[in-house]
Amino acid sequence: MSEKPAQHWTESLFDSVYALYETANEYRTAYRAAQVQSTTVDFLRRMTHEGQVTLAGRPNAWGRDSTRTPHSQALSALHRLYGTLESETQGHYEEAALLYASGAAWAVRAVLRGEQPPRVVFQVDDHGEPGPNALEIPGLDTYAEGPALDAAYAALVRCMQAAEYGEDLAGRDYVSEHEAGEMHQANAVADGTADAAFAYGLIAQRAVSFALIGPRRTHETELAQAHAAKQTDKPTP
Repeated sequence: MSEKPAQHWTESLFDSVYALYETANEYRTAYRAAQVQSTTVDFLRRMTHEGQVTLAGRPNAWGRDSTRTPHSQALSALHRLYGTLESETQGHYEEAALLYASGAAWAVRAVLRGEQPPRVVFQVDDHGEPGPNALEIPGLDTYAEGPALDAAYAALVRCMQAAEYGEDLAGRDYVSEHEAGEMHQANAVADGTADAAFAYGLIAQRAVSFALIGPRRTHETELAQAHAAKQTDKPTP
């Protein structure tokens, strides 16, 4: 069985960034589905059936068999279940989106510095899990989507700063009524971090392709020259 030819670093680096996109998009899709599931058991939108059942052998405070409304109980259980799922998938989506955005940004910066990384590199935390890289991408003055990239970066920074401010207020021993309102507003902005990171990642991923134009052309030229050299070295029949 023939071995798979080794990828050129430009291709493996792009594949590395694309894998981060696929990961973030999987969690994004799962989070959207969890949001929809949560709305299906929202008590403000659903009418619960009032029919009851009797639980024989389970006396209430008056010594009689207790009753239960099974539909209401089911909705309550599902509301908790879907709420937990929504919260967990949102967390995974945010983590993956930040890795995607910062991974693409890292790739662009590395290529612009003249490096040839075969894949995106992340530093790990104390638990061995990857942490986001820096997000800013300087040096793209000639990139057509530069203004859109800057706007997406600014939007993401606003969300992350709001998250930090909300966490700071939440950690205080005393929060005034005014600060409580600010904390609520900050948390609302911070909820958009995952979407903002994903949006920034999409543009940053296109910036990776832009940064790789030169190295890819160089590689194509090298391949063409190598092919031409082989043709020249062939013996004349």
